[in-house]
Amino acid sequence: MTRRHSLPGRIPGAFPRLLSLLLLTLAGTALAQGQAAPGNAPAPAAGGRNALEKQDIRAQLSPRRYTTLGAELGAKVNRISVKEGEHFKAGQVLVSLDCSLQSAQLQRAKAALSAADKTWVANKRLAELNSVGKVELETSEAEVMKAKADISLMGATLAKCQLTAPFSGRVAEQKVREQQFVQPGQPLLDILDDSALELEFIIPSRWLAWLKSGTAFKVRIDETAREYPAKITRIGARVDPVSQSVKAAAVIDGTFPELIAGMSGKVLLVPPAGTP
Repeated sequence: MTRRHSLPGRIPGAFPRLLSLLLLTLAGTALAQGQAAPGNAPAPAAGGRNALEKQDIRAQLSPRRYTTLGAELGAKVNRISVKEGEHFKAGQVLVSLDCSLQSAQLQRAKAALSAADKTWVANKRLAELNSVGKVELETSEAEVMKAKADISLMGATLAKCQLTAPFSGRVAEQKVREQQFVQPGQPLLDILDDSALELEFIIPSRWLAWLKSGTAFKVRIDETAREYPAKITRIGARVDPVSQSVKAAAVIDGTFPELIAGMSGKVLLVPPAGTP
């Protein structure tokens, strides 16, 4: 008669029950996760508006034209006729350099031209009498041309001794002082044209459907706590595909003496009613 021996510690029928319990537990966990997943999904943005449309659009006033005047030769600064913040007119002398050495060189070049011209005239008369060689005649003529070139050179150099304003505007920063020696290329004055102040800012690219050049709006400047009229002058040529934005530029429509470059404020530009 054959006997069946059970392994020590083994409980008959326990394994199938454990397996069933494990499967039920896994099924319940999966069901609970499936019900919670929809609640964790991010809600779509209302109205399809991007982040730029939900925040204030800021702009800064900047001059239409600005530049830095620099020395074109090494010399001492004799006089600066305008100070920081002062106005000037186009063509006005802003900085005068000490060019006494260049003036003396110009006078020497003129004297050399006078002597060379007399020699050439005398040689031409002698050439008519066959009393001078062709080479000597041509050399005297070349000396005249050389003296004229020296005069032109010194005249161009002296023209750089006075720095004139390329446009009307104001001095933003004075970088040197009178009686200071400057080197060629050294900055002397920062100047700007504040006759028309521009605004630069970023707008949502979807506004291109209605925003055009000439569109009027207002901007509220922080420093004055006032609103000013403005109008769009140009729109950027490329849209940023990541932020879905584009650059825009505008100009203050009118003259307001209290406004200066560097001020900033909020662009009060609202899409028309019914715009998606």
